[in-house]
Amino acid sequence: MRQNDLRPPKGAKRSRKRVGRGDSSGYGSYSGRGVKGQKSRSGGGVRLGFQGGGLRLIKALPMMRGFTNIFRKDYSVVNIDRLGGFPASTEVTLDVLLESGLVRDLRKPVKILGRGELDVSLVVEGHKFSTQAREKIEGAGGSVRELS
Repeated sequence: MRQNDLRPPKGAKRSRKRVGRGDSSGYGSYSGRGVKGQKSRSGGGVRLGFQGGGLRLIKALPMMRGFTNIFRKDYSVVNIDRLGGFPASTEVTLDVLLESGLVRDLRKPVKILGRGELDVSLVVEGHKFSTQAREKIEGAGGSVRELS
């Protein structure tokens, strides 16, 4: 097969609709625009989102406005008041958090936040730590292991 033998499949190429070329063409006189009205006039028609002069849907639904950050990172959040149930000098790894039910799944990175108090020394593992959480864990005699 040579390049000059290549052809598009039958029906893929259609000739354009030539309007205003006489009534016998099927697109004469009104040229497929119907009779009268804003959309039949030259230069006529309405802008995108126009709804007959009523309040546009895009304005009526505020939840559709704004923007969504596509780079947002979702974390599984664990507060340190939930870590108080572990015995002292326990190594709290991601697997331990999963088994204890503090984290649902490990597909999301784990972030430890500083709500509550901690009175046992723990070695806590996580992807991110808030400043307060880090201070409270180290203040209780524990340590923080940040994963990348």
